[in-house]
Amino acid sequence: MKFFLISDNVDTLMGMRLSGIDGVVIHTEEEVRETLKETMERNDVAVVLMTAALVKLCPELIMDYKLHSRQPLIVEIPDRHGNGRTSDSITKYVHDAIGIKMD
Repeated sequence: MKFFLISDNVDTLMGMRLSGIDGVVIHTEEEVRETLKETMERNDVAVVLMTAALVKLCPELIMDYKLHSRQPLIVEIPDRHGNGRTSDSITKYVHDAIGIKMD
């Protein structure tokens, strides 16, 4: 089982390739949906790394995969432009997963 990167920039991809992680560079919401669907169906991928900019393009789809797919795990990573995550992303995930609102 291995990691796979879905990135919006070449710099992140090159950095990950140096550590042995393969991936693709894409830019549109349609490409995210298509690439993520293909990657989620692969048996050899255990963890999908996605840059924050791409997660922002279709957050509902990604949350649906996180909540309803056993494998692979989707992990949002910062890119060269910073994190891009909202401060409540963990609490939103908990709320969506088990229905508990955390303040």
